[in-house]
Amino acid sequence: MNELRPKLFDVMKGYTKEQLIKDILSGIIVAIIALPLSIALAIASGVGPVQGLYTAIVAGFFISFFGGSRVQIGGPTAAFVVIIYGIVTTYGTDGLIVATIMAGIILCIMGLCHFGSLIKYIPYTITTGFTCGIAVTLFVGQIKDFLGLDIGAVPSEFVEKLGAYAANITSINPVTVAIGAVALVILILWPKVTDKLPGSLIAIIVTTAIVYFAKLPVNTIGSVYGELSSAFPSFHMPSFSYKLVQELISPAFTIAILAGIESLLSAVVSDGMIGDTHKSNAELIGQGLGNIFSGLFGGIPATGAIARTAANVRNGGRTPIAGITHCITLSIILVVLMPLASLIPMTTLAAVLLVVAWNMADWTSFLHLCKTAPKSDVIVLVATFFLTVFFDLVVAIEVGVVLAALLFMKRMAETADVTAWKYADEPDVAPGEAEKMRDIPHSIRVFEISGPLFFAAADEILAITSDKSTKVIVIRMRSVPAIDASAMRSLRDLAARAKKKHITLIFSHVNEQPMSVMKKDHFIELIGEEHFLPNIVEALDYAENMVADSGHKAAK
Repeated sequence: MNELRPKLFDVMKGYTKEQLIKDILSGIIVAIIALPLSIALAIASGVGPVQGLYTAIVAGFFISFFGGSRVQIGGPTAAFVVIIYGIVTTYGTDGLIVATIMAGIILCIMGLCHFGSLIKYIPYTITTGFTCGIAVTLFVGQIKDFLGLDIGAVPSEFVEKLGAYAANITSINPVTVAIGAVALVILILWPKVTDKLPGSLIAIIVTTAIVYFAKLPVNTIGSVYGELSSAFPSFHMPSFSYKLVQELISPAFTIAILAGIESLLSAVVSDGMIGDTHKSNAELIGQGLGNIFSGLFGGIPATGAIARTAANVRNGGRTPIAGITHCITLSIILVVLMPLASLIPMTTLAAVLLVVAWNMADWTSFLHLCKTAPKSDVIVLVATFFLTVFFDLVVAIEVGVVLAALLFMKRMAETADVTAWKYADEPDVAPGEAEKMRDIPHSIRVFEISGPLFFAAADEILAITSDKSTKVIVIRMRSVPAIDASAMRSLRDLAARAKKKHITLIFSHVNEQPMSVMKKDHFIELIGEEHFLPNIVEALDYAENMVADSGHKAAK
Protein backbone atom coordinates (compact mmCIF):
# COMPACT_ATOMS: atom_id res chain seq x y z
CA MET A 1 0.00 0.00 0.00
CA ASN A 2 2.98 2.32 0.43
CA GLU A 3 3.20 2.51 -3.37
CA LEU A 4 -0.28 4.10 -3.38
CA ARG A 5 0.42 6.50 -0.50
CA PRO A 6 0.54 10.14 -1.72
CA LYS A 7 4.04 11.62 -1.78
CA LEU A 8 2.79 14.61 0.25
CA PHE A 9 2.39 12.41 3.34
CA ASP A 10 5.98 11.12 3.01
CA VAL A 11 7.79 14.42 2.52
CA MET A 12 6.17 16.36 5.36
CA LYS A 13 8.34 14.61 7.94
CA GLY A 14 11.11 17.02 8.85
CA TYR A 15 9.58 19.79 6.74
CA THR A 16 11.29 23.10 7.53
CA LYS A 17 10.22 26.74 7.49
CA GLU A 18 12.97 27.50 4.96
CA GLN A 19 11.61 24.89 2.55
CA LEU A 20 8.07 26.19 3.06
CA ILE A 21 9.17 29.67 1.94
CA LYS A 22 10.91 28.20 -1.13
CA ASP A 23 7.84 26.13 -2.01
CA ILE A 24 5.51 29.13 -1.69
CA LEU A 25 7.71 31.37 -3.85
CA SER A 26 8.11 28.63 -6.46
CA GLY A 27 4.34 28.01 -6.49
CA ILE A 28 3.65 31.69 -7.14
CA ILE A 29 6.14 31.82 -10.02
CA VAL A 30 4.74 28.63 -11.57
CA ALA A 31 1.21 30.07 -11.31
CA ILE A 32 2.36 33.10 -13.32
CA ILE A 33 3.77 30.73 -15.94
CA ALA A 34 0.60 28.60 -15.96
CA LEU A 35 -1.82 31.53 -16.29
CA PRO A 36 -1.37 32.40 -20.00
CA LEU A 37 -0.84 28.77 -20.99
CA SER A 38 -4.03 27.61 -19.26
CA ILE A 39 -6.10 30.31 -20.97
CA ALA A 40 -4.50 29.74 -24.40
CA LEU A 41 -4.83 25.95 -24.27
CA ALA A 42 -8.48 26.17 -23.24
CA ILE A 43 -9.28 28.46 -26.18
CA ALA A 44 -7.34 26.23 -28.59
CA SER A 45 -9.34 23.25 -27.28
CA GLY A 46 -12.61 24.88 -28.25
CA VAL A 47 -13.80 25.76 -24.73
CA GLY A 48 -13.96 29.01 -22.78
CA PRO A 49 -10.75 30.59 -21.42
CA VAL A 50 -11.95 30.33 -17.81
CA GLN A 51 -12.15 26.54 -18.10
CA GLY A 52 -8.39 26.42 -18.54
CA LEU A 53 -7.94 28.15 -15.18
CA TYR A 54 -10.54 25.90 -13.55
CA THR A 55 -8.50 22.92 -14.75
CA ALA A 56 -5.19 24.26 -13.45
CA ILE A 57 -6.77 25.06 -10.06
CA VAL A 58 -8.89 21.95 -9.43
CA ALA A 59 -6.90 19.26 -11.24
CA GLY A 60 -3.61 20.84 -10.16
CA PHE A 61 -4.65 20.64 -6.50
CA PHE A 62 -5.63 16.96 -6.59
CA ILE A 63 -2.55 16.01 -8.62
CA SER A 64 -0.26 17.70 -6.09
CA PHE A 65 -2.14 16.44 -3.02
CA PHE A 66 -2.70 12.81 -4.02
CA GLY A 67 0.04 12.26 -6.63
CA GLY A 68 3.21 10.23 -6.36
CA SER A 69 5.71 12.97 -7.26
CA ARG A 70 7.20 15.59 -4.96
CA VAL A 71 7.22 18.37 -7.54
CA GLN A 72 4.64 17.54 -10.22
CA ILE A 73 2.58 20.51 -11.46
CA GLY A 74 -0.69 19.50 -13.09
CA GLY A 75 -2.93 21.35 -15.50
CA PRO A 76 -4.04 21.52 -19.14
CA THR A 77 -1.36 20.65 -21.71
CA ALA A 78 -0.97 20.89 -25.47
CA ALA A 79 -1.19 17.11 -25.85
CA PHE A 80 -4.93 17.21 -25.18
CA VAL A 81 -5.87 20.05 -27.54
CA VAL A 82 -6.57 17.88 -30.58
CA ILE A 83 -8.73 15.29 -28.83
CA ILE A 84 -10.62 17.87 -26.72
CA TYR A 85 -11.46 19.93 -29.80
CA GLY A 86 -12.82 16.84 -31.53
CA ILE A 87 -14.94 15.81 -28.52
CA VAL A 88 -16.38 19.32 -28.05
CA THR A 89 -17.21 19.56 -31.77
CA THR A 90 -19.04 16.22 -31.76
CA TYR A 91 -20.51 15.89 -28.26
CA GLY A 92 -20.47 19.41 -26.83
CA THR A 93 -19.17 20.56 -23.45
CA ASP A 94 -21.19 17.99 -21.49
CA GLY A 95 -19.68 15.23 -23.61
CA LEU A 96 -16.21 16.55 -22.80
CA ILE A 97 -17.02 16.57 -19.07
CA VAL A 98 -18.22 12.95 -19.26
CA ALA A 99 -15.07 11.89 -21.19
CA THR A 100 -12.84 13.70 -18.67
CA ILE A 101 -14.51 11.98 -15.70
CA MET A 102 -14.32 8.60 -17.46
CA ALA A 103 -10.62 9.15 -18.19
CA GLY A 104 -10.08 9.95 -14.51
CA ILE A 105 -11.80 6.74 -13.46
CA ILE A 106 -9.66 4.75 -15.91
CA LEU A 107 -6.49 6.36 -14.50
CA CYS A 108 -7.54 5.52 -10.93
CA ILE A 109 -8.19 1.90 -11.93
CA MET A 110 -4.79 1.75 -13.65
CA GLY A 111 -3.12 3.02 -10.47
CA LEU A 112 -5.01 0.64 -8.16
CA CYS A 113 -4.12 -2.26 -10.47
CA HIS A 114 -0.44 -1.21 -10.36
CA PHE A 115 -0.28 -0.46 -14.08
CA GLY A 116 2.18 2.39 -13.52
CA SER A 117 5.08 0.43 -14.95
CA LEU A 118 3.10 -0.71 -18.01
CA ILE A 119 3.01 2.78 -19.53
CA LYS A 120 6.65 2.27 -20.53
CA TYR A 121 5.51 -0.39 -23.00
CA ILE A 122 4.01 2.29 -25.27
CA PRO A 123 6.62 2.37 -28.08
CA TYR A 124 8.78 5.48 -28.49
CA THR A 125 7.82 5.59 -32.17
CA ILE A 126 4.14 6.02 -31.24
CA THR A 127 4.76 8.79 -28.70
CA THR A 128 7.08 10.61 -31.12
CA GLY A 129 4.61 10.20 -33.99
CA PHE A 130 1.55 11.51 -32.18
CA THR A 131 3.51 14.27 -30.40
CA CYS A 132 4.73 15.65 -33.73
CA GLY A 133 1.23 15.17 -35.17
CA ILE A 134 -0.31 17.11 -32.27
CA ALA A 135 2.29 19.86 -32.76
CA VAL A 136 1.40 20.23 -36.46
CA THR A 137 -2.33 20.27 -35.70
CA LEU A 138 -1.88 22.76 -32.86
CA PHE A 139 0.32 24.99 -35.03
CA VAL A 140 -2.15 25.03 -37.93
CA GLY A 141 -5.02 25.65 -35.52
CA GLN A 142 -3.52 29.01 -34.50
CA ILE A 143 -3.30 30.48 -38.02
CA LYS A 144 -6.81 32.00 -37.93
CA ASP A 145 -6.25 34.02 -34.74
CA PHE A 146 -2.63 34.87 -35.54
CA LEU A 147 -3.55 36.34 -38.94
CA GLY A 148 -6.91 37.73 -37.82
CA LEU A 149 -8.81 35.83 -40.52
CA ASP A 150 -12.55 36.48 -40.68
CA ILE A 151 -13.76 32.88 -40.85
CA GLY A 152 -16.22 32.28 -38.02
CA ALA A 153 -16.41 28.60 -37.08
CA VAL A 154 -13.23 26.79 -38.11
CA PRO A 155 -13.67 23.17 -39.34
CA SER A 156 -12.15 20.56 -37.04
CA GLU A 157 -10.71 18.42 -39.88
CA PHE A 158 -7.16 19.28 -40.92
CA VAL A 159 -7.67 19.45 -44.70
CA GLU A 160 -10.95 21.38 -44.41
CA LYS A 161 -9.26 23.78 -42.00
CA LEU A 162 -6.52 24.52 -44.53
CA GLY A 163 -9.20 24.98 -47.19
CA ALA A 164 -11.04 27.50 -45.01
CA TYR A 165 -7.81 29.44 -44.46
CA ALA A 166 -7.09 29.51 -48.19
CA ALA A 167 -10.64 30.62 -49.02
CA ASN A 168 -10.44 33.52 -46.56
CA ILE A 169 -6.80 34.51 -47.02
CA THR A 170 -7.84 37.96 -48.30
CA SER A 171 -9.35 38.79 -44.89
CA ILE A 172 -5.94 38.96 -43.18
CA ASN A 173 -5.79 41.80 -40.65
CA PRO A 174 -2.32 43.46 -40.96
CA VAL A 175 -2.63 45.06 -37.51
CA THR A 176 -3.38 41.67 -35.95
CA VAL A 177 -0.37 40.14 -37.72
CA ALA A 178 1.85 42.97 -36.45
CA ILE A 179 0.73 42.45 -32.83
CA GLY A 180 1.22 38.69 -33.20
CA ALA A 181 4.70 39.29 -34.63
CA VAL A 182 5.60 41.49 -31.64
CA ALA A 183 4.43 38.72 -29.31
CA LEU A 184 6.48 36.13 -31.22
CA VAL A 185 9.64 38.26 -31.04
CA ILE A 186 9.20 38.67 -27.27
CA LEU A 187 8.54 34.94 -26.82
CA ILE A 188 11.68 34.04 -28.76
CA LEU A 189 14.07 36.65 -27.34
CA TRP A 190 12.88 37.02 -23.73
CA PRO A 191 14.38 33.71 -22.46
CA LYS A 192 17.80 35.06 -23.51
CA VAL A 193 17.25 38.08 -21.24
CA THR A 194 16.04 36.25 -18.11
CA ASP A 195 14.27 33.07 -17.07
CA LYS A 196 12.86 34.53 -13.87
CA LEU A 197 9.66 35.69 -15.57
CA PRO A 198 8.02 33.74 -18.42
CA GLY A 199 8.16 35.27 -21.88
CA SER A 200 4.48 34.45 -22.39
CA LEU A 201 3.48 36.76 -19.51
CA ILE A 202 5.67 39.60 -20.82
CA ALA A 203 4.27 39.15 -24.35
CA ILE A 204 0.71 39.30 -23.02
CA ILE A 205 1.35 42.41 -20.89
CA VAL A 206 3.13 44.31 -23.69
CA THR A 207 0.73 43.47 -26.52
CA THR A 208 -2.38 43.94 -24.35
CA ALA A 209 -1.14 47.40 -23.37
CA ILE A 210 -0.42 48.32 -27.01
CA VAL A 211 -3.84 47.17 -28.23
CA TYR A 212 -5.73 48.75 -25.31
CA PHE A 213 -4.09 52.17 -25.24
CA ALA A 214 -3.76 52.50 -29.02
CA LYS A 215 -7.34 51.23 -29.45
CA LEU A 216 -6.24 48.92 -32.27
CA PRO A 217 -8.81 46.88 -34.26
CA VAL A 218 -7.63 43.51 -32.94
CA ASN A 219 -9.80 40.67 -31.61
CA THR A 220 -9.43 40.13 -27.87
CA ILE A 221 -10.71 37.42 -25.52
CA GLY A 222 -13.48 39.80 -24.47
CA SER A 223 -14.60 40.60 -28.02
CA VAL A 224 -14.80 36.89 -28.87
CA TYR A 225 -16.00 35.32 -25.60
CA GLY A 226 -17.64 38.27 -23.85
CA GLU A 227 -17.10 39.19 -20.21
CA LEU A 228 -15.12 36.57 -18.29
CA SER A 229 -16.43 35.20 -15.01
CA SER A 230 -14.30 35.67 -11.90
CA ALA A 231 -16.38 33.21 -9.87
CA PHE A 232 -14.98 29.99 -8.46
CA PRO A 233 -15.89 26.87 -10.42
CA SER A 234 -19.18 25.31 -9.32
CA PHE A 235 -19.96 21.62 -9.02
CA HIS A 236 -21.79 20.21 -12.04
CA MET A 237 -22.79 16.59 -12.53
CA PRO A 238 -23.32 15.91 -16.25
CA SER A 239 -26.05 13.61 -17.50
CA PHE A 240 -24.70 10.14 -18.24
CA SER A 241 -26.35 7.78 -20.71
CA TYR A 242 -25.31 4.32 -21.79
CA LYS A 243 -25.07 5.41 -25.41
CA LEU A 244 -22.89 8.44 -24.59
CA VAL A 245 -20.58 6.41 -22.35
CA GLN A 246 -20.28 3.76 -25.06
CA GLU A 247 -19.36 6.37 -27.67
CA LEU A 248 -16.88 8.16 -25.40
CA ILE A 249 -15.07 5.12 -23.98
CA SER A 250 -12.46 5.18 -26.75
CA PRO A 251 -11.68 8.95 -26.47
CA ALA A 252 -11.67 8.62 -22.66
CA PHE A 253 -9.20 5.75 -22.85
CA THR A 254 -6.99 7.83 -25.17
CA ILE A 255 -7.10 10.75 -22.72
CA ALA A 256 -6.15 8.39 -19.89
CA ILE A 257 -3.22 6.93 -21.84
CA LEU A 258 -2.00 10.40 -22.81
CA ALA A 259 -2.30 11.64 -19.23
CA GLY A 260 -0.48 8.58 -17.92
CA ILE A 261 2.36 8.84 -20.43
CA GLU A 262 2.91 12.59 -20.03
CA SER A 263 2.58 12.63 -16.23
CA LEU A 264 4.95 9.70 -15.67
CA LEU A 265 7.43 11.12 -18.18
CA SER A 266 7.30 14.43 -16.32
CA ALA A 267 7.76 12.60 -13.00
CA VAL A 268 10.82 10.74 -14.34
CA VAL A 269 12.36 13.99 -15.62
CA SER A 270 11.79 15.71 -12.28
CA ASP A 271 13.22 12.71 -10.40
CA GLY A 272 16.48 13.25 -12.23
CA MET A 273 16.45 16.94 -11.33
CA ILE A 274 15.92 16.47 -7.57
CA GLY A 275 17.42 13.01 -6.99
CA ASP A 276 14.14 11.40 -5.90
CA THR A 277 12.00 8.46 -7.02
CA HIS A 278 8.31 8.97 -7.72
CA LYS A 279 5.54 6.44 -7.05
CA SER A 280 4.06 5.71 -10.46
CA ASN A 281 0.85 4.08 -9.24
CA ALA A 282 0.11 6.84 -6.72
CA GLU A 283 0.78 9.33 -9.51
CA LEU A 284 -1.81 7.64 -11.74
CA ILE A 285 -4.37 7.80 -8.92
CA GLY A 286 -3.57 11.49 -8.35
CA GLN A 287 -3.97 12.13 -12.08
CA GLY A 288 -7.24 10.20 -12.05
CA LEU A 289 -8.70 12.16 -9.14
CA GLY A 290 -7.51 15.39 -10.75
CA ASN A 291 -9.39 14.61 -13.96
CA ILE A 292 -12.53 13.41 -12.18
CA PHE A 293 -12.84 16.60 -10.15
CA SER A 294 -11.72 18.77 -13.06
CA GLY A 295 -14.69 17.44 -15.01
CA LEU A 296 -17.09 17.86 -12.07
CA PHE A 297 -16.04 21.50 -11.66
CA GLY A 298 -16.18 22.49 -15.32
CA GLY A 299 -12.57 21.84 -16.28
CA ILE A 300 -10.93 19.91 -19.11
CA PRO A 301 -8.49 16.96 -19.11
CA ALA A 302 -5.24 17.57 -17.22
CA THR A 303 -1.91 15.90 -16.65
CA GLY A 304 1.53 16.62 -15.28
CA ALA A 305 3.10 19.42 -17.33
CA ILE A 306 6.81 18.91 -17.95
CA ALA A 307 7.67 22.59 -18.53
CA ARG A 308 5.80 23.81 -15.44
CA THR A 309 7.20 20.99 -13.31
CA ALA A 310 10.75 21.81 -14.43
CA ALA A 311 10.13 25.49 -13.64
CA ASN A 312 8.94 24.48 -10.18
CA VAL A 313 12.19 22.59 -9.53
CA ARG A 314 14.38 25.40 -10.91
CA ASN A 315 12.69 27.91 -8.60
CA GLY A 316 13.24 25.85 -5.45
CA GLY A 317 10.05 23.80 -5.17
CA ARG A 318 10.70 20.44 -3.51
CA THR A 319 7.35 19.28 -2.11
CA PRO A 320 3.70 19.17 -3.21
CA ILE A 321 3.17 22.35 -1.17
CA ALA A 322 4.57 24.25 -4.19
CA GLY A 323 1.91 22.71 -6.45
CA ILE A 324 -0.84 23.51 -3.95
CA THR A 325 0.45 27.10 -3.68
CA HIS A 326 0.31 27.33 -7.49
CA CYS A 327 -3.40 26.43 -7.32
CA ILE A 328 -4.12 28.95 -4.53
CA THR A 329 -2.32 31.70 -6.48
CA LEU A 330 -4.33 30.95 -9.62
CA SER A 331 -7.53 31.08 -7.53
CA ILE A 332 -6.62 34.58 -6.32
CA ILE A 333 -5.80 35.65 -9.89
CA LEU A 334 -9.17 34.23 -11.02
CA VAL A 335 -11.08 36.35 -8.50
CA VAL A 336 -9.04 39.56 -8.70
CA LEU A 337 -7.61 39.82 -12.21
CA MET A 338 -9.82 37.66 -14.47
CA PRO A 339 -11.85 40.62 -15.84
CA LEU A 340 -8.58 42.08 -17.15
CA ALA A 341 -7.93 38.88 -19.13
CA SER A 342 -10.70 39.90 -21.52
CA LEU A 343 -8.29 42.55 -22.88
CA ILE A 344 -5.71 39.98 -24.05
CA PRO A 345 -5.38 39.90 -27.88
CA MET A 346 -6.29 36.58 -29.46
CA THR A 347 -3.26 36.84 -31.75
CA THR A 348 -0.97 36.94 -28.70
CA LEU A 349 -2.43 33.70 -27.35
CA ALA A 350 -2.03 32.22 -30.84
CA ALA A 351 1.63 33.29 -30.80
CA VAL A 352 2.10 31.62 -27.39
CA LEU A 353 0.70 28.36 -28.76
CA LEU A 354 2.74 28.60 -31.97
CA VAL A 355 5.86 28.58 -29.79
CA VAL A 356 4.44 25.75 -27.64
CA ALA A 357 3.75 23.71 -30.79
CA TRP A 358 7.24 24.38 -32.16
CA ASN A 359 8.89 23.36 -28.89
CA MET A 360 6.84 20.20 -28.37
CA ALA A 361 7.61 18.81 -31.85
CA ASP A 362 10.89 16.91 -31.61
CA TRP A 363 11.65 16.94 -35.33
CA THR A 364 15.28 15.99 -34.73
CA SER A 365 14.20 12.69 -33.17
CA PHE A 366 11.51 12.21 -35.82
CA LEU A 367 13.97 12.55 -38.71
CA HIS A 368 16.62 10.49 -36.88
CA LEU A 369 14.12 7.64 -36.46
CA CYS A 370 13.14 7.86 -40.13
CA LYS A 371 16.80 7.49 -41.13
CA THR A 372 18.05 4.91 -38.62
CA ALA A 373 15.14 2.92 -37.17
CA PRO A 374 14.08 -0.50 -38.52
CA LYS A 375 11.54 -0.37 -41.32
CA SER A 376 8.72 -1.61 -39.07
CA ASP A 377 9.36 1.19 -36.56
CA VAL A 378 9.36 3.81 -39.31
CA ILE A 379 6.00 2.48 -40.53
CA VAL A 380 4.53 2.88 -37.02
CA LEU A 381 6.06 6.36 -36.63
CA VAL A 382 4.81 7.72 -39.95
CA ALA A 383 1.39 6.05 -39.67
CA THR A 384 0.81 7.48 -36.18
CA PHE A 385 1.93 10.95 -37.32
CA PHE A 386 -0.32 11.10 -40.40
CA LEU A 387 -3.32 9.55 -38.61
CA THR A 388 -3.00 12.17 -35.86
CA VAL A 389 -2.90 15.00 -38.40
CA PHE A 390 -5.49 13.82 -40.93
CA PHE A 391 -7.88 11.84 -38.71
CA ASP A 392 -7.67 12.18 -34.95
CA LEU A 393 -5.59 11.15 -31.97
CA VAL A 394 -7.91 8.31 -30.94
CA VAL A 395 -7.53 6.57 -34.30
CA ALA A 396 -3.78 7.30 -34.35
CA ILE A 397 -3.08 5.70 -30.97
CA GLU A 398 -5.39 2.73 -31.57
CA VAL A 399 -3.92 1.96 -35.00
CA GLY A 400 -0.39 2.77 -33.84
CA VAL A 401 -0.53 0.39 -30.88
CA VAL A 402 -2.12 -2.42 -32.91
CA LEU A 403 0.34 -1.92 -35.78
CA ALA A 404 3.32 -1.81 -33.39
CA ALA A 405 2.08 -4.97 -31.66
CA LEU A 406 1.62 -6.84 -34.94
CA LEU A 407 5.04 -5.83 -36.25
CA PHE A 408 6.63 -6.71 -32.90
CA MET A 409 5.00 -10.14 -32.97
CA LYS A 410 6.27 -10.63 -36.51
CA ARG A 411 9.80 -9.78 -35.34
CA MET A 412 9.51 -12.12 -32.35
CA ALA A 413 8.12 -14.90 -34.52
CA GLU A 414 11.11 -14.54 -36.82
CA THR A 415 13.46 -15.09 -33.87
CA ALA A 416 11.81 -18.42 -33.02
CA ASP A 417 13.58 -21.32 -34.69
CA VAL A 418 13.72 -25.12 -34.62
CA THR A 419 17.04 -26.70 -35.58
CA ALA A 420 17.67 -30.41 -36.10
CA TRP A 421 20.96 -31.80 -34.77
CA LYS A 422 23.19 -33.44 -37.35
CA TYR A 423 24.60 -36.92 -36.96
CA ALA A 424 28.37 -37.31 -36.74
CA ASP A 425 28.46 -39.57 -39.82
CA GLU A 426 26.60 -37.19 -42.13
CA PRO A 427 28.65 -36.38 -45.27
CA ASP A 428 28.47 -32.59 -44.84
CA VAL A 429 29.98 -32.70 -41.33
CA ALA A 430 33.68 -31.78 -41.32
CA PRO A 431 36.01 -34.48 -39.90
CA GLY A 432 37.32 -32.20 -37.16
CA GLU A 433 33.79 -31.24 -36.18
CA ALA A 434 32.57 -34.86 -36.17
CA GLU A 435 35.12 -35.80 -33.49
CA LYS A 436 33.57 -33.25 -31.11
CA MET A 437 30.02 -34.45 -31.72
CA ARG A 438 28.28 -37.12 -29.68
CA ASP A 439 27.65 -40.24 -31.70
CA ILE A 440 23.87 -40.56 -31.52
CA PRO A 441 21.98 -43.53 -33.03
CA HIS A 442 19.88 -42.66 -36.10
CA SER A 443 16.84 -43.90 -34.21
CA ILE A 444 17.14 -40.79 -32.01
CA ARG A 445 16.41 -37.34 -33.45
CA VAL A 446 17.36 -34.17 -31.54
CA PHE A 447 15.72 -30.80 -32.14
CA GLU A 448 16.68 -27.55 -30.45
CA ILE A 449 14.05 -24.80 -30.14
CA SER A 450 15.14 -21.17 -29.76
CA GLY A 451 13.06 -18.09 -28.93
CA PRO A 452 9.59 -17.56 -27.45
CA LEU A 453 6.92 -19.97 -28.64
CA PHE A 454 3.68 -18.02 -28.94
CA PHE A 455 0.78 -18.05 -31.38
CA ALA A 456 2.70 -16.29 -34.16
CA ALA A 457 5.57 -18.78 -33.90
CA ALA A 458 3.67 -21.95 -32.95
CA ASP A 459 3.96 -23.34 -36.49
CA GLU A 460 7.73 -23.67 -35.99
CA ILE A 461 6.95 -26.88 -34.09
CA LEU A 462 5.88 -28.38 -37.44
CA ALA A 463 9.60 -28.48 -38.29
CA ILE A 464 9.98 -31.33 -35.79
CA THR A 465 9.74 -34.35 -38.10
CA SER A 466 10.67 -38.02 -38.07
CA ASP A 467 11.37 -40.90 -40.44
CA LYS A 468 10.69 -44.65 -40.34
CA SER A 469 13.76 -45.38 -38.20
CA THR A 470 12.95 -42.77 -35.52
CA LYS A 471 12.08 -44.21 -32.11
CA VAL A 472 12.83 -41.22 -29.84
CA ILE A 473 12.65 -37.45 -30.39
CA VAL A 474 14.60 -35.29 -27.92
CA ILE A 475 13.44 -31.66 -27.76
CA ARG A 476 15.94 -29.25 -26.21
CA MET A 477 14.20 -26.14 -24.82
CA ARG A 478 16.92 -24.30 -22.91
CA SER A 479 16.53 -21.24 -25.21
CA VAL A 480 12.74 -21.03 -24.92
CA PRO A 481 11.87 -18.36 -22.32
CA ALA A 482 8.09 -18.60 -22.69
CA ILE A 483 5.25 -20.43 -24.42
CA ASP A 484 1.53 -19.76 -24.76
CA ALA A 485 -1.66 -21.74 -25.34
CA SER A 486 -1.17 -21.86 -29.12
CA ALA A 487 2.28 -23.36 -28.71
CA MET A 488 0.87 -25.89 -26.23
CA ARG A 489 -1.72 -26.93 -28.79
CA SER A 490 1.05 -27.47 -31.36
CA LEU A 491 3.01 -29.53 -28.81
CA ARG A 492 -0.08 -31.64 -28.11
CA ASP A 493 -0.52 -32.20 -31.86
CA LEU A 494 3.14 -33.25 -32.03
CA ALA A 495 2.60 -35.66 -29.12
CA ALA A 496 -0.45 -37.16 -30.85
CA ARG A 497 1.48 -37.69 -34.11
CA ALA A 498 4.39 -39.23 -32.21
CA LYS A 499 2.07 -41.62 -30.35
CA LYS A 500 0.56 -42.84 -33.63
CA LYS A 501 4.07 -43.62 -34.91
CA HIS A 502 5.11 -45.20 -31.57
CA ILE A 503 7.75 -42.49 -31.06
CA THR A 504 8.71 -41.38 -27.54
CA LEU A 505 9.12 -37.65 -26.79
CA ILE A 506 11.79 -36.48 -24.33
CA PHE A 507 12.18 -32.85 -23.24
CA SER A 508 15.46 -31.33 -22.09
CA HIS A 509 16.05 -28.20 -19.98
CA VAL A 510 12.49 -26.80 -19.92
CA ASN A 511 12.59 -23.34 -18.32
CA GLU A 512 10.36 -22.18 -15.48
CA GLN A 513 7.58 -20.45 -17.43
CA PRO A 514 7.17 -23.18 -20.07
CA MET A 515 7.25 -25.84 -17.34
CA SER A 516 4.52 -24.02 -15.40
CA VAL A 517 2.32 -23.79 -18.50
CA MET A 518 2.88 -27.48 -19.29
CA LYS A 519 1.87 -28.46 -15.74
CA LYS A 520 -1.33 -26.40 -15.88
CA ASP A 521 -2.14 -27.93 -19.27
CA HIS A 522 -1.51 -31.46 -17.88
CA PHE A 523 0.98 -31.94 -20.70
CA ILE A 524 3.59 -33.38 -18.32
CA GLU A 525 1.08 -36.04 -17.23
CA LEU A 526 0.41 -36.81 -20.89
CA ILE A 527 4.10 -37.25 -21.79
CA GLY A 528 5.24 -38.66 -18.45
CA GLU A 529 7.22 -36.77 -15.83
CA GLU A 530 10.20 -39.10 -16.29
CA HIS A 531 10.54 -37.82 -19.87
CA PHE A 532 11.51 -34.31 -18.69
CA LEU A 533 15.26 -34.12 -18.00
CA PRO A 534 17.26 -31.17 -16.61
CA ASN A 535 19.95 -31.14 -19.34
CA ILE A 536 20.77 -32.53 -22.77
CA VAL A 537 23.35 -35.05 -21.52
CA GLU A 538 20.86 -36.78 -19.23
CA ALA A 539 18.18 -36.57 -21.91
CA LEU A 540 20.43 -38.29 -24.48
CA ASP A 541 21.51 -40.94 -21.96
CA TYR A 542 17.86 -41.65 -21.19
CA ALA A 543 17.00 -41.82 -24.91
CA GLU A 544 19.88 -44.19 -25.68
CA ASN A 545 18.87 -46.48 -22.81
CA MET A 546 15.30 -46.57 -24.12
CA VAL A 547 16.51 -47.45 -27.62
CA ALA A 548 18.83 -50.11 -26.22
CA ASP A 549 16.06 -51.62 -24.06
CA SER A 550 13.66 -51.73 -27.00
CA GLY A 551 16.38 -53.42 -29.07
CA HIS A 552 16.90 -56.11 -26.42
CA LYS A 553 13.16 -56.73 -26.22
CA ALA A 554 12.97 -57.02 -30.01
CA ALA A 555 15.89 -59.51 -30.00
CA LYS A 556 14.09 -61.71 -27.46
